[in-house]
Amino acid sequence: MRDLDYLKLLSHEFPTAGSCQAEMINLRAILALPKGNEYFFSDIHGEYESFIHLIRSAMRRSGEISDGWYKDTIHHLIALCREVASKYTRSKVRKKLPKDFGYAIDELIHTDESVPDKKLYYMEIAEAVADVKAADNFIVALSELIQTLLIDSLHIIGDIFDRGPRADYVMDELIGFQDVDIQWGNHDVSWMGAASGNTACIATVLRIATNYNSFDVLEDGYGINLRPLSMFADSVYKDDECECFRPHLLDDNKYDSVDPMLAARMCKAITIIELKLEGQLIKRHPEYFMDRRLFLDKIDYEKGTVLIGDKEYELRDKNFPTIDPKDPYKLTKEEELLVETLKYSFLHSGRLQKHIRFLYSHGSLYKICNNNLLFHGCIPMDKKGDFLKIKTKEGNRSGKDLMDFFQEKIIDAYFLDEIDDPEKKADSVDLMWYLWAGPVSPLFGKDRMATFEHIFLEDKKLSKENYNPYYEFSKNEEYCDKIFEEFEMKPETAHIINGHVPVKVAKGEKPVKAGGKLYVIDGGLSKAYHPKTGIAGYTLIFNSHHLALAEHREFDKDGDNTPEIYVTETMRRRLLVQDTDKGEEIRKQIFDLEELLECYSLGLIKEKTGAEKSYMM
Repeated sequence: MRDLDYLKLLSHEFPTAGSCQAEMINLRAILALPKGNEYFFSDIHGEYESFIHLIRSAMRRSGEISDGWYKDTIHHLIALCREVASKYTRSKVRKKLPKDFGYAIDELIHTDESVPDKKLYYMEIAEAVADVKAADNFIVALSELIQTLLIDSLHIIGDIFDRGPRADYVMDELIGFQDVDIQWGNHDVSWMGAASGNTACIATVLRIATNYNSFDVLEDGYGINLRPLSMFADSVYKDDECECFRPHLLDDNKYDSVDPMLAARMCKAITIIELKLEGQLIKRHPEYFMDRRLFLDKIDYEKGTVLIGDKEYELRDKNFPTIDPKDPYKLTKEEELLVETLKYSFLHSGRLQKHIRFLYSHGSLYKICNNNLLFHGCIPMDKKGDFLKIKTKEGNRSGKDLMDFFQEKIIDAYFLDEIDDPEKKADSVDLMWYLWAGPVSPLFGKDRMATFEHIFLEDKKLSKENYNPYYEFSKNEEYCDKIFEEFEMKPETAHIINGHVPVKVAKGEKPVKAGGKLYVIDGGLSKAYHPKTGIAGYTLIFNSHHLALAEHREFDKDGDNTPEIYVTETMRRRLLVQDTDKGEEIRKQIFDLEELLECYSLGLIKEKTGAEKSYMM
């Protein structure tokens, strides 16, 4: 029998034998319902318009709309709403009803039109909606309810931030969703690190934002004061063309339009600061084994060359007014003041901190859901296909243990009180940058982040970033099974669902690998990837009948955005709630109620007199 103290606590919610029996009947019935729809997205990268369109379609068109159109539309939407609500209990549907029109929608969904009096009642509700000029809002409310019912669970497989114009709008949408989880990506963790006060992450975030002309999300979205950076950049680099730092103009800024030349100067200023801060961090942590990422001390500032290995390469940009060749990683006094100002801005942005807290409360490094393993990047492997071991202060870590270790450090970086353990706090905050760019980071999954080479060197071979061996091994079923066993999953029905690596559909790549056990759903929602991928991202849909992929077109506000959907795996039979993780939770609840019911029958816990009537009401 369960712990008696626990059952006594449970008795407050179910104070009588009758209330236990009623809930057990309800739970047993829920187990027999069809499994809800799960939707999986990855690598949104701030593309809020296309993302929001994918999870909810706009319902209004310009022009005059007749009352007859409104009534017909409401009738069709109610019919659709009945269909999608049929998978759920009335109680669950009622919890999802909109506040303003909940009563009317509830009545319309559950009215039996075959009964004459009920049909008249149904028609009068629809007439009243049109007569009181509430049809627009009513249709929107119905559409949002249908969307909520169609997407029972939403999984985001990382990289909400960077490149695209408004990641903050994406976060607002996710916060408003009823059932959502997030598996952090490397771009997410850089913002999480920035919000934790990691100055290297702050510089990284700002470099990418200035390079992709994303000023709205910084200034209008999060209230980050970029005036000190623009003034510093305009002063130090006023006579510099900053050719290597010209922004990618993929999106226009609505609120904070910045001259491209000033944006380039700002990008160069924060890039040099970033390289200095990264160098300081690498020197603080020899255990990162990232010394080969130190370049500022390899530059001949008179010749304008850099030594890589035993060979010198000419730099594309040779103007470094803020670098002291004798101490190249030291910030100038002006740079120190600028970094502290920017850090203050990140730490005190209320909206950013709200979004980061949501990433923590609804996020994790990986998630196992209905025998699917969700993570953004990789489970680091060595060249033999074994889980890569890394040495930490607490011992060697690999596989699931390594993922759990990093998860703990990510949480400590934000929530651990510096007063309680300042050394552990500092190490955890520093590690956030490593997770962004480190060679054994499961979020990054490459041997190096070639920022310096991309910017300063002409030879593109020098900027090649090699993927962790995981990406080749995971294409084979036996290695997927090895990962499933590591995470204590059932290999015969399990899947890995990844993002991070864009699928080059234009070159014939497929998102489904390893005999259907691996799904890579980063098809390139970001505009920056479209020339490489040829598409605009994937949505993976897992309903009670099948797994299916929706392949998206590049978003067009005025065009047809209907994705191509194809089924990738059909279930042997229709899946019910009893076949899911939720079903397992419900069975545990039923077991607890059975135990409580036995306690009532044995007199170990007393029923609360008079509670039956109030409970049933």
